[in-house]
Amino acid sequence: MQLRLSLHPRTANGASGRDPGQRVLAVHRLGAVAVALVVLVFGLLGFAGGLDFFSTSGEPILGMSSNGLLSTVSVVTAVVLIAAAVRGARIASTVMIVVGSLFLLSALVHLAVLRTGFNVLAFEMTNVFFSIGAGLTLLVLGTYGRVSGSLPPDSPYARPATGEAPEPPESYPSTPAEFAVERAIREAEIAVVNHVATAEQRRRVAAMASERTRAGRRRVWMDLDAAA
Repeated sequence: MQLRLSLHPRTANGASGRDPGQRVLAVHRLGAVAVALVVLVFGLLGFAGGLDFFSTSGEPILGMSSNGLLSTVSVVTAVVLIAAAVRGARIASTVMIVVGSLFLLSALVHLAVLRTGFNVLAFEMTNVFFSIGAGLTLLVLGTYGRVSGSLPPDSPYARPATGEAPEPPESYPSTPAEFAVERAIREAEIAVVNHVATAEQRRRVAAMASERTRAGRRRVWMDLDAAA
């Protein structure tokens, strides 16, 4: 299985283009893999050192403290991040947000149990700082181009994931003629629902059925008026 993580994908004419939407997706996948590799190396070095699984004192690994349990957790975390990147950018983004939050939570919890018997992952202050840094990095990368009050139109998260066209903006009546048409449409639709509509009302309601907006329904009604 291949990971296509090019930050500058080819355009239709073969030139390298800078598609912001593709860049966002690439950052999510590359970010997940980059953090995973750092965590994976830390975990594998812990296994190579033959650390005690539940030691609360730990042994120094890459300037931090670790035991067998923390090495296992690190390897599992790295595998989850890499698997998410392989599955897709959206999944990688979501997993990074979740894992980043867990890193920050772990830093707070272990800061409270430091130097106690509850420190089952053998954390030291360097581990706490690393958890904060890794957690913030994952959150920044995971939310990049995705979490915003006003996403740019070229963001892949600004468009429906299912490929459906977005709902068109609603249009309200603004002239006396349009208000009169709105009342006539409402009366016709109510009459159809109550099975008391005239043949003309049923015909007009049927003609408006394909329209998705109020402006479209008014236009159909007014066209029928003009034809009459």
